[in-house]
Amino acid sequence: CLLLYPLGDWQNLERKVSALPSLNIHTKRLKRKLIGHATDCELDKASRILIPATLREYAKLDKKLILSGQGNNFELWDEDAWHEQIENLDSLSRQEEVPPEITQLSL
Repeated sequence: CLLLYPLGDWQNLERKVSALPSLNIHTKRLKRKLIGHATDCELDKASRILIPATLREYAKLDKKLILSGQGNNFELWDEDAWHEQIENLDSLSRQEEVPPEITQLSL
């Protein structure tokens, strides 16, 4: 999937990620994934987000997409990949114990 951020939120995240130690392999991977693929996207005349072909290919985005709000950002998924991800999460949640941070939430 692709992560979509409002510019201000992205700049805050980019600053935090950039400040992480560069000799740590996990940090290096995170920087490559997030910052290395970051792209400003334009809107067309119909106010649609124009996503570059390289990012569409990377996320395997086809014709049908799912835009999932995540608080301060969005995830953009290919519809088939989204449904597969949800099935995997449902399966995992039945197998794992719910973390205390989640059990404290009142929904």
